[in-house]
Formats: sequence, C-alpha cells, structure tokens
Amino acid sequence: MTAVPLAGADGLAARNSRRLASLVRAIVLPAAAVVIALACGALLLYATGFDGAALFRVMLVDSFADTRSIGETLLKAIPLILIGAGLCVAFRCGIWNIGAEGQLYAGAIAATLVGTSLHGLPPALHITLVIIAGALAGAFWAGIAGALRVAFGASEIVTTIMLNYVALFLTSWLVTGPMKDAGAAYPQSARLAREAWMPRIIPETRLHLGILVALALAGLLYVFLFRMGAGYRVRVVGTSADAARYAGMNVGRNMLLAICISGAMAGLAGAFEVAGVTRRLYQSISPGYGFEGIAVALLAGNNPLGAIASGGLFAALRSGSELLQINEQVPQVLVQVIQGIVILLVVAFGVLGARLRLRR
Repeated sequence: MTAVPLAGADGLAARNSRRLASLVRAIVLPAAAVVIALACGALLLYATGFDGAALFRVMLVDSFADTRSIGETLLKAIPLILIGAGLCVAFRCGIWNIGAEGQLYAGAIAATLVGTSLHGLPPALHITLVIIAGALAGAFWAGIAGALRVAFGASEIVTTIMLNYVALFLTSWLVTGPMKDAGAAYPQSARLAREAWMPRIIPETRLHLGILVALALAGLLYVFLFRMGAGYRVRVVGTSADAARYAGMNVGRNMLLAICISGAMAGLAGAFEVAGVTRRLYQSISPGYGFEGIAVALLAGNNPLGAIASGGLFAALRSGSELLQINEQVPQVLVQVIQGIVILLVVAFGVLGARLRLRR
C-alpha cells in the first residue's frame, strides 16, 4: 500500500470542507428559512385566534393531497421556476433585474397577439410561435434596461422597476382598448385560437406541457452557467467586471446577454400563463410571479437547478395560502402577511448564503 502524501490528504480535506459548506448553503439554510418562517406564521395565527398548526398541515400536506392539488401546485410552479432560473443568470452576472414582472407582461402581450391573430395553423406550429413570441418580447423588454446600463451606466434596478409600471399600464390600455374582446363586459382580450392552447398532461387537472419545458430550460441554464465558456464569462463579469475586462472579455455584451436571457424566461412565463392557464389576456394576469421569482433565485443560491426546488416550494406556499383562506377561513390580509414573512426570511437567508459563498 502506498501512503497518501500529506499534500494530497490536505487537498482532499479542503475539497470535503468546500462540499460540506456548499451542502449547508444549498439545503440547511433554505430549510431553516422555511421552517422559521412557517413557525412565525403559526405564532401569528395563534395570536389572532386561528389554529397555528393548520399552517404546517395546509402548506406541506394539503397542497399535495391528491392529483388535482398536485396539479395546481405544479401549475403555479411553472412561472416561478422559469423566472427564478432566468434571474439566476442575471444575478450571477451582477445584474439586478427587478423587472421580471414587466417582462412577464410583455411576453403575455406578444403571446396573445400571436395566439389571436393567426388561425388555421397546426397546433404544434402555433404553440411554438406563441412561445417564441413571448420569449422574444420578454428579452426585448429586459434588453431596454440592459442597453441603458451598458451605454449610459443607468441603474438596472431603477430602469427595470420603471419598466414594470410601463408594462402594467400598457396591458391595461390594450385590454380596455385595441385588444379588448368586443363581446366582453370586463377588460380582457379575445380568446386565443384553440390551436394555440398548451396541451394538458394530467387528466382532470390544468397542468400543461409547460412544466416539462420549465424543468428542461432550468437544466439547460445550469449547463450554460457551469459547463460552457459563455456561462463562465457571465460569472466572471459578475464576480469582477474589472478582472473580466482585463482578461479581454466584453463586459457590456455579457451583461446584455445575461439580462436578455432572464427577460426571455420571464416572457416565456407570461406566454405559458396566456396559452396554458387563462387563454386570454387580462389586466392582472400575474399575481406577483415576477417579484416572487427574485426570492426563488436567492433561495436557490442563484443556481438554476436549485430554482426547481425553490420554485416548487413557493408554489406550494401559494397553493397552501389559498387553502388557508378556503378551509380555515383565514382572512386574505393575514395570509398575505404570512407570505411576506416567508419571502422576507427566505431572502435574508439567501443573502446570508451568498455572503458565506463569497467569504469562502
């Protein structure tokens, strides 16, 4: 038997230490954030006269009680996984894209235009065109903020937030004016052509093919970030733009690429909401998926694969919140407070994990 050199043993110990730290950041910190948040929510319910234990039961059990519940939870996970995975790319590049909500609406508008204006196409082609239109519109909407950052140094935090409002007001104007369904009493567009509807994959549920697309794209973004040269350049720019520039990398181009990828994923989420859920455009087609996607990305440690788990978690919390109102008669305002506590603690623990990663 040949003795292992001391240097080799030290190297192995160092690798094991890094893996353990990575495991803590990836599993322990997010789990702690969720447990503490749910415990705070349960205490809040007890303090206001409700059954606090119901929070754990509804959030962690009832959301997966039967096929329909699972289908609804996974349906809500689709936009969260897409947006969260896309934001992981932007955040890794040091771009704080806060405009996923507006990019979702941009994608929904484009998908609606394609879904209502074309007729007689084969379903596979029509659905593909709807998806492409949504992704391109989201990338374009995010690209506006990216171009302003690269060309003029404008803060993407400010510009993406402002573009959120522009997209929301644009949607409101469209569904009350140019795109309004003439026969409808409420602000909404015409229904998409039947060939543009996303096919459902589980009988007696609303779950559609988008869940498989979301999982596949999250995996592809992981490969892009951690297995491809282009993704490596994106991460280097996010770590140190000056070092990337010194190494001959085009910092502006990588920033624009990262924010456009995140925008395309948010636009795709909007297209899936239109083609797979509502089948027409409404003023409030998103219940805040774009903002929750930020917490999804942070909880995932800016890892697109981690966004699958964190997106599923937030979807379960959203489904559970609805069940709390229906089954336990908890007021909507109180449920929203609990959701806010969960998001606040998840973001706080996500920042803690990022700081631990940078420190190592």
